[in-house]
Amino acid sequence: MYAITGITGKVGGAVARTLLAAGQPVRAVVRDATRARSWAERGCEVVTANMDNAGSLTAAFEGTQGVFILPPPEFDPSPGFPEARAVIDAVRGALQSVAPGKVVCLSTIGAHATETNLLTQLTLMEQALRDLPMPVTFLRPGWFMENAAWDVAPARDNGVISSFLQPLDRAVPMVATADVGRVAAQLLLQTWRGVRVVELEGQRVSPNDLAQTFAKVLGCPVRAEAVPRETWDALFRSQGMKEPLPRMRMLDGFNEGWICFEGDPADIVKGEVELETVLRDLVSQSV
Repeated sequence: MYAITGITGKVGGAVARTLLAAGQPVRAVVRDATRARSWAERGCEVVTANMDNAGSLTAAFEGTQGVFILPPPEFDPSPGFPEARAVIDAVRGALQSVAPGKVVCLSTIGAHATETNLLTQLTLMEQALRDLPMPVTFLRPGWFMENAAWDVAPARDNGVISSFLQPLDRAVPMVATADVGRVAAQLLLQTWRGVRVVELEGQRVSPNDLAQTFAKVLGCPVRAEAVPRETWDALFRSQGMKEPLPRMRMLDGFNEGWICFEGDPADIVKGEVELETVLRDLVSQSV
């Protein structure tokens, strides 16, 4: 039995579909069982648990040969990341109590960075799980291609996408969530010892590349436009963020190059899904 957290999202769903296709039993770990009805219909066992509650997670992970941990995203964390720390403590406690056969935890490119930023929440998770007694894999994917969902409407309606990734011709590692889930499931099915880090990218994409691909998909001219760095704080606060600095530092990390892959480039796992495929799906979903 494989316990999958985050199964109602894109990555967790892809993990579950891959495991089910391989004939493996899946336990869907969800906060609300009604949201997992489709997974129950697929044959999954459904259990409820909160990611910041060690007791409910312990019960959810009991008797499993593998667990997939997808930390819930917190895009506007409080200083010191208390929200993430509550989840980390609960996950670590549950895994210690149950000792499943192995664990795959979704992390991120740049988890090794020492600069505090939005992704530090996943750095903290890695640090907390590294000394567990069971085999642990941290999967570090690049920037999700699906983040371009925010760009569909302005690309279609105005022919412009506003980019925080700069300069506009600088490519960063990106990957489709379908590839992230597929690879995570494949890792769960493997046998290994100790702690390992697996880095994953689909292709290198610049904001200009993104605009050109949108133009191809939409059949109209699209260009990228840089959002001036000095406007970021006010812009994010106007969108309701309490403390924009962690997000701003994450974007700085990509732009300045210290959010990057840590290992040998030859060891980076390659995804299969092309950017154009992802953008076509996003555009079709927005109609």
